[in-house]
Amino acid sequence: MAVTATAVAAMSLAVSPAAATPTTTTAQTPAPGGTCTAADLGTRHPYIKTTEVSPTITHFKGWYVTEGTTGNQTVSTSTQTTISVSVGLNGNVEGGFAVETLGKVGASLGLNVKVDYSSTSTESNAVTWNFNQPGYYGVYKGTKKVTGTYGSLNCNRVQQGDGSWALKWNEGPGSGSFTTYTTLEEGAVRCQDKVPSGSIMAKAQELLDCGSAAAKAEHPAGAVAPTAKQKRDRLVQRPALTSSTFAEQPEATGRSVRAALNCESGAYKIAVPGQPLSWGAPLLAADGVRLRPSSIFSAHLDNWRLCNVTENHGVLEASLWNWGNGGCATLAAENAATERAVLQTAPCTEDDLQRFYIYRDVPGSSKIGVQNKYTGSMMGHDRYADGEFIRQYSSGRQDGTGTYTLIGV
Repeated sequence: MAVTATAVAAMSLAVSPAAATPTTTTAQTPAPGGTCTAADLGTRHPYIKTTEVSPTITHFKGWYVTEGTTGNQTVSTSTQTTISVSVGLNGNVEGGFAVETLGKVGASLGLNVKVDYSSTSTESNAVTWNFNQPGYYGVYKGTKKVTGTYGSLNCNRVQQGDGSWALKWNEGPGSGSFTTYTTLEEGAVRCQDKVPSGSIMAKAQELLDCGSAAAKAEHPAGAVAPTAKQKRDRLVQRPALTSSTFAEQPEATGRSVRAALNCESGAYKIAVPGQPLSWGAPLLAADGVRLRPSSIFSAHLDNWRLCNVTENHGVLEASLWNWGNGGCATLAAENAATERAVLQTAPCTEDDLQRFYIYRDVPGSSKIGVQNKYTGSMMGHDRYADGEFIRQYSSGRQDGTGTYTLIGV
């Protein structure tokens, strides 16, 4: 089952590891079109496309203070708007990619934004304030709601104008939107107060509905019933929770019907650069793909074929069929949103959990990075050791352990 010289040349994949480029990671912040190295083939980074900041009132209560009731008071407000942190369609901000996305949002805007999954509905609604003048107040908690869109950067080879090749950061699959917010601030504001336009306080003053009869009327000290406008504006927004890290989720049918695969004639080892261990498929369905040494006893479990191969903008997409057990590399559907989920094999189906993007080093090097199409996560391993699982990491392994070599056998 040897690979022909023609097939190897056509794929530009299987060559001696000695020709590979150095494995030092890129020091500078990744940017579209920026230079990357072979160690970055197994990594993925976000970049921020658009941002929008808007003041939002999360808790509010109309409160009337009379001449005899000034001073410190504790007001129990009502939830006005619920804001939760989300990146893409995955409500829970889990894994390096989502955290890095929100970190870049905060850095680009100069704001301290939430980078963990939390909701303003969980915040205490009590506001303690010193009311030193009588009047009609809006007691509030508010935040700056930050929304926008992001893209995904992957390292891959590109051919330059002079015909030479170089590794560059290019926009890869996986983009979407994010929502986060700054730390809550609280206060009290009256209709006659002069406040900065566009501020959280101005938003609370707007909510007071100062032109209404309720705002102009005399009231007993304490809570004022919400106006019709305030009731209309009290829209509780609940976060949408899904299991995808991609904004536009590919199809994952989970069908058990065996797919008819059109596989390349050559077989490959997916090996650690310069080391003897490579991806070994399991004999038992419940086990996962592990780093294993190759020997006469490997029973072709370390041999993989690329099937149903397509190429778009220099990035290969393929199913990884294992010669030894006849299954395709996949991530279990129930673990698709889990950071560090183990790569497994299963009967081959038309399922994007079994499709992988392959990012390649410049011609002359066999180094690659592997990304699951459905989850967007990069494949890698925690440590170099016999029996170590191959896992998914949303941003890849930043120490270069997500870069492999594709060696023809």
